[in-house]
Amino acid sequence: MDKETLVKHIDEVQNIIYKFCPEEKGDQKRVMEAMNYSYKAGGKRLRPMLMLESFRLLGGKDESICYPFMAALEMIHTYSLIHDDLPAMDNDDLRRGKPTNHKMFDEATAILAGDGLLNLAFETAADAMYKCDNDEDRLNMIKANRILSTKAGIYGMIGGQMADIIGESNKDITLDEIMFIHEHKTACLIESALCIGAALAGASDEIIEKMKEIASLVGIAFQIQDDILDVTSTTEELGKLVGSDEKNEKITYITLVGLDKAIKDQKDMSNKAIELLDEIKNGDSFLKELIISLTDRRN
Repeated sequence: MDKETLVKHIDEVQNIIYKFCPEEKGDQKRVMEAMNYSYKAGGKRLRPMLMLESFRLLGGKDESICYPFMAALEMIHTYSLIHDDLPAMDNDDLRRGKPTNHKMFDEATAILAGDGLLNLAFETAADAMYKCDNDEDRLNMIKANRILSTKAGIYGMIGGQMADIIGESNKDITLDEIMFIHEHKTACLIESALCIGAALAGASDEIIEKMKEIASLVGIAFQIQDDILDVTSTTEELGKLVGSDEKNEKITYITLVGLDKAIKDQKDMSNKAIELLDEIKNGDSFLKELIISLTDRRN
């Protein structure tokens, strides 16, 4: 995928999701500033972009039904990054080439900013459902909200984060345990994106389940690539400090299988995801291009 096309889609997504940012005013202004600081810090906007492209691929009609859920998912993703960067978690100083939230503000404000984004995500989704006057769309939105809450919660991302923290002190961690972490900590929000896009488009449960399978492969491949880049990339390319896994003595997929096999497995998973996508709708699409581009990403 050429850079110009990707930037165009990123700009489209950002123009949508920024409309849901909280206004920075009142006695609680500082927490809103911290929320917006991380939410507007840039990035690939992969998850809301995947949601919108899933909706488009499956023949969704009114794209505006996606907008609050796109914003909500990115809020959840951003809150998770703020909390991941905290000293009690990954203890990172840089995120997307900028000081992490707790470095820009302070730890207490960063915690509250993450909490604020998580709550605002479901407030945004609930408000959209409340205002919807079309029964079919409302039912699809309820299904989408169920996916969003499940994939972000204790049986999804948070569960994966807990397993990741436990795994950091386990020098005998197995490949199955690593895969559980990748599936839940990273892949669940990718699954949320593709499945919500499908649900809002009115897709069948069978198609939603297939999109979940595709997203799982993409999400795990995405995380393995993240581990690869931590070893092979530079701080300038990645926008955050490299070598953090080694510095923190963290056992990763690469630690257990080696760099060469990790690269091969990552590509195999991405290719399998494309095969499954072709089973749903064969032919060129931006969604297919986006998934393929994950294999070769450098940041």
